[in-house]
Formats: sequence, structure tokens, C-alpha cells
Amino acid sequence: MPLTVGTAGHIDHGKTWLVRALTGKDTDRLPEEQARGISIDLGYAPLDLPNGSRLSLVDVPGHERFVRNMVAGASGIDLFLLVVDAGEGARPQTHEHLAIIRLLGIEQGVVAITKADAVDPDLVELVAEEARELVPGAQVVVTSAKTGQGLDELRTALGNAANRAEQERAEGPARLYVDRVFTLRGIGTVATGTLWSGSVGEGDSLRAEPAGLNVRVRSVQVHDRPVERADAGQRVAVALPGVERSDLRRGDALVAPGVYPRSYRLDVALDELEGIPDGTRLHVHHGTSEHYARVVRAGERWAQLRLSSPVVAARGDRVVLRDRTTMGGGLVLDPAPPRHASPERFELLERGDLAALVYAPVRAEELEHLGGEANGLERAGGWVFSGKWLEELRSDLRARIEAANPLDPGIPIPAEPWAKDVLPLAGVERRGARLYLPGAVASLGERSAAAEELEAELAAAGFTPIAVEDRELASFLEREGRLVRVGDGLALGAEAYEKARGLMEEECESAGSITLARFRDLLGTGRKPAQLLLERFDADGLTRRVGDERVLRRRKTA
Repeated sequence: MPLTVGTAGHIDHGKTWLVRALTGKDTDRLPEEQARGISIDLGYAPLDLPNGSRLSLVDVPGHERFVRNMVAGASGIDLFLLVVDAGEGARPQTHEHLAIIRLLGIEQGVVAITKADAVDPDLVELVAEEARELVPGAQVVVTSAKTGQGLDELRTALGNAANRAEQERAEGPARLYVDRVFTLRGIGTVATGTLWSGSVGEGDSLRAEPAGLNVRVRSVQVHDRPVERADAGQRVAVALPGVERSDLRRGDALVAPGVYPRSYRLDVALDELEGIPDGTRLHVHHGTSEHYARVVRAGERWAQLRLSSPVVAARGDRVVLRDRTTMGGGLVLDPAPPRHASPERFELLERGDLAALVYAPVRAEELEHLGGEANGLERAGGWVFSGKWLEELRSDLRARIEAANPLDPGIPIPAEPWAKDVLPLAGVERRGARLYLPGAVASLGERSAAAEELEAELAAAGFTPIAVEDRELASFLEREGRLVRVGDGLALGAEAYEKARGLMEEECESAGSITLARFRDLLGTGRKPAQLLLERFDADGLTRRVGDERVLRRRKTA
């Protein structure tokens, strides 16, 4: 299975020279790197092993100013190649890079003692012994990029470390964290990165996060060679038609659509506890991205990281926490948690209780990358959610409905994608676009007196509409058949409306049609009331206008 090895070590300890000797490729591609003679950004090369397999190699900068670049490269590797100068031994970035490797959970690797040709053999052995104490269990190989000493032994040692490396990352949907974006003539925008999980091939549809951009893969290469599909652990370049170079940047993720959540929070179990008090603001490194964040502690071993920019992560990922130097790291327990961070919830998370990861409704497929069974969760349609959330929804809906206007004791249906599937479990009735308690009916309540007063005014007005300022009351009385609204904010009594309708229908039956002037005379009112009533008859489907007259839409039946 393809794996990626990353270099680590202090500046000028010979990482890039060693990579060049092992692979034949100079990973310092930038003009500034070549001019200054130091690595600034990440470099990549294929590494062929004696057993015929191939590793993807990531060369990282060693200068303390570029540790953020080192973390971006190291976060996607499966094993390390720690480089120590035979003449200097372990230096500050040696220790920091090794700490980052450990925080990322990378257990397998090899230590290469470099520049052995330029140092007394006794000193070489002292540095090698120091390296064995610094990295217990890792094979230490003495090398010289200049003379070729130890290179074959180093390749073999890397092959042995690769055989021991865990290969669990290949499972799960596709996930690639972008470390480079560039444009090629005739191809367009190309994004590169280490494929963390799944596979990617021509024609695949992916989602560029956190921008939420749908992209299609035109072609795939692994170390400049076209392939039908790339597998987890490989260095991958994907051509993305229709995507501008400015649409992507280092830190973005190309993922299978609808699987990985986007969040401004991460719940983590901390690897290093001291020096990270509650409220600390620091930099969180995840994948190839860097986020500014505030630490909210939850007990001695856990924290919620509240980020300034969204992250796309998965349960089991590791993060590195830095300020001016590396302060610690953590294991992601929940990649999209609610805002509260209680020790009780973290305990459930560490036990792998999937139900603790879910509160409000989420699509069931969004939990697939977490593994395990969603026991103890409620289900409706394609949604899963906690029983506690459902009880709170029931309580909230009931309280809002009970507080609604008695004239219309309902509330609008929540504009949520889960509403259609989940609301049948919430103990409410759906009537059109509103929710009601079972059996609920509208009532006047304390507004009975106002209704009686309004109806008395309408009766006294006869065929002349009057203004009604209380629109809620007017709507209720109209639903009850006790008034009819005409025009804008005007109404007349239901009895007067029926009488007017009868006069109109009798005239149409006898004369075949009715004019506004004739209808006005029949009512004994002014022109405006007659016109408002005729327009209401049109709206009710009783009449239609033909020139200056109106005719019945249907004949009156006995």
C-alpha cells in the first residue's frame, strides 16, 4: 500500500542533499531556495525501495521561521526520516520537529546521521548514540550524500519502517488536503496534496472545502505519471477544469461530497496539558491548514478549540498547537461539536459513543466517516438526532404554539431541511404551512367583545364596506364566515355580502349581465362600494368581466 515519508530536522543538517542522493531529484524548486541554499517550502519526490515498492517523500524546511510549512508537510505522512548532522548532533529544530512528529502520532521512522564523510568516526558514533536515545526503537543509519555511504542501508531501513507503519488511513471516503495550487498551459488549475483516505480518479466529483465548491477531476497524476486512480498514502496531483487558481489555496480540502462536516470548533483530547490554560489563544495546525483559535478547557485532559476560520476534519485526526513554538497537540474526538464542552460529554467521546457526537439532526451518511454504530439515536427519514434534542424540540414547539394568538393558534413550519421527516415525531399537526397542537381550534378568547362590536358596525353599515384596523380579528371572522373582506383593509358583514350576491345573480340571470351602474342602483349605494363588491365577486370566481359588463361564470342551479 502506498505510504508517504517526511523528512525532519534542523536547518543545514542535509535533508535536501540526502533526498537528492536517495531520489535523484532536487526538491528545492523555488528560485529563492536555490539562491539562499535553504529549503523554504515543501518539496516532493518519489523514493524507490530495494523491494520494488515506492514511497512518496516530502522534504520539509528546517528553519524555525518555516515550522508552519514543516507541519503542513508532516501532517500527511506515515513515517519519518529524521536527519541529524554528524558534526552538530541534535539541535533546537531537531527536537521541535520530533515533538511535532510525536504529536501527529507518527510512530515509525528512521534516523539518518548525515555528513559522516566530514567528521571523525568517533564523533559520528557519539551522535548516533545520542540519536538512539532521542528516538528509541528507530533504526539509526550513518550516511553521506557526498560519497553515497549508507544510502542503500537507509533505503532498506525505510522499507522496513514502511512495513511496520499502520495502514488504517486507506479506509473511508476520499480526503486530500491541498498543499500546492498552480496552473499549467492546456490543463488548467492543478491541486496537489497527500491523499489521506479513499481514492481519486478521472471523472470523480469532489467538494472543495471550506468554500463549498463543487469540482470535477479531469485527470490524476502521481509523481508526474498519469494514473487511472490514486490511492491513499500517495502524493497526488488532480486537474480541476472550470476552477480558477484563486479558488483554492493551501489548507483547503478536496473531499467526497456530503461526508465531512465543516466546523468552527473541534473537540480534542490534549497530548500536552501544561502551558495551555483555559482561554489561551494560539495557532491550530490541521492537515495543511492553520487556524487561529481559543482554547476552552473541559477538565484536565480535554479542550474545545474555537477557530477563527472553518476546518474540515474527521474523528481521529491529530492537530498541533503552536504559539511562538510548539506547545502541544491533540486527538480530534468530534470534528463538528456543539458549542458546550462538558467533561461528561468528552468521556463519552473517548469511549467511542457515537451518540455523544450527535445533537441536532444530521444526515446519517455524514456520520459514516466516524465509524461505529449510531446506537441510542433517534431516526427519521435519512436523519439521525439525539433523543434529548427531540424532547427539547417538542417542548419548544409546544411553548411557542401555546403562546400563539388564539385567533390562529399555530406557528410557521421551521424552514429546516429535516422538518418534513422529523416533525411527525414532535407531537404537532401540520396544516398547510403552519403547525398546531393536535385538535387545536381558533377562538376569540378575550377578543369576543371586540368581535361583537365590529359585527355590529358592519351590520349598521349594510352594503357599505368599513375600514377594519385589526387584521387578525378580521381574518378570524372571515374564516368563521362572519364577515367578508373587500379592497385593502375594508370589510362588510357576511349577511350583506350574501344579499348583494343574490341581487347580482338575479340580475345576471334575467338580463344576461350586469353593469357597475346597474349594480350600484340595486344596492342603493355609491359607485365605490359597488365596484369593490364586483371585484370581490370576480376574485371569488362568481363573475368575469367582459368589457364594461360582468357575466356569471356558471349558471345558477336550482
